[in-house]
Amino acid sequence: MFKPAYSHVDVLKFVLKTPWWGVAALTFSAFIFNTTEFVPVGLLSDIGNSLGMRPTDVGVVMTIYAWTVSIASLPLTLFVGEVERRALLMRVFTIFILSHVIVGIAPNFEVLVLGRIGVAFAHAVFWSVSIPLVVRLVPPEGEQRALAMVSIGTSVAMVAGVPIGRAIGDILGWRATFQIIAVAGVLGMGALWLTLPRLDSQGSGSLERLPSLMKRPMLVVFFVVTVLAVCAHFSAYTYLEPFSRLIAHTSNNEVTILLVLFGVAGIPAALLFSQFYARRPRRFLLLTVAGITASLMLLWPCAHHIGTLSVLLVAWGICIICFGLAMQTHVLRLAADAQDVATSMFSGLYNIGIGGGALLGKVVARDAGLEWIGMVGALLAASAMAVCLAAFMTSRGLAKHVKTV
Repeated sequence: MFKPAYSHVDVLKFVLKTPWWGVAALTFSAFIFNTTEFVPVGLLSDIGNSLGMRPTDVGVVMTIYAWTVSIASLPLTLFVGEVERRALLMRVFTIFILSHVIVGIAPNFEVLVLGRIGVAFAHAVFWSVSIPLVVRLVPPEGEQRALAMVSIGTSVAMVAGVPIGRAIGDILGWRATFQIIAVAGVLGMGALWLTLPRLDSQGSGSLERLPSLMKRPMLVVFFVVTVLAVCAHFSAYTYLEPFSRLIAHTSNNEVTILLVLFGVAGIPAALLFSQFYARRPRRFLLLTVAGITASLMLLWPCAHHIGTLSVLLVAWGICIICFGLAMQTHVLRLAADAQDVATSMFSGLYNIGIGGGALLGKVVARDAGLEWIGMVGALLAASAMAVCLAAFMTSRGLAKHVKTV
């Protein structure tokens, strides 16, 4: 009797081990992490009512999360620098799942914060190693497409993950939202285990690499631009919901549509990045920062009509997601010998921008009014564009000088 050389299980394992399945699993994981990062925004009132707090007081959990990621990214990445990557992701998801269980049963705000800090630790390590892993999994010609796939995962989290999380909270209570995210974490953990090969640490770097990284002028410039641009973005985006209600005078349903439109923009952004970034990387980055600046500047003027505001939010969403993709790729290329460390620094600085932007927007809204959050953000984004443009012009001038010499 004929006996096949490979069993069905062997064939299944082979199929699942193809690189793009691993990219898909990392994309799903990115969706989970981005969902849990922002889902508390839609649950602040429910959490406050449950714990006997005002929603504005509960909101500090967002700041704690962002600053924890910022502080923990680099030291945690260095600490796990030599750990095999698939095994590391299993440990990261274990912490992620257990932390969500803690949040789901938290009897008070202090325990809730403790659970969110655990999630933030997992977040810090995941984003430090996942982007370099995506690039390693695929051939060079597939790099932009793979990064675009991960971007779609983060965008879908904004479009579907956060609204679904809020809907679950409305029906079953806010604790159920975090418990279901824990279940999603189990699924993500299993998908990564099945699809990722064993990947030894590569280009993780060490503490000794930091001085070398900080001596790379263009890398430092990109870090500065990241903080400025992200801070500018979140100074307005954090308060987009009250801005839409109080300044644009939109209804509840219209606010939901606007937020979904912003998230949907991630899909065309991923396509634009994969098609055009490789041709002119620097010009692509400059255009994204210019687009963020223009979007923030036009936020108040476009708020007079729901149609113009909708178009603006789609354009704004495209620009900020293209910016993140382009900046990640620049950082990876400039720090090929220490990608995990450089990516962890990028993630930490990005979260510094999130926290700083939220604080800046709060001050502007309190002292000048919500209508000014876009204008102030535009000034900050314009400074990011100026820094970026000056660096590119300087490096181009030096390159021409070297050639003539």
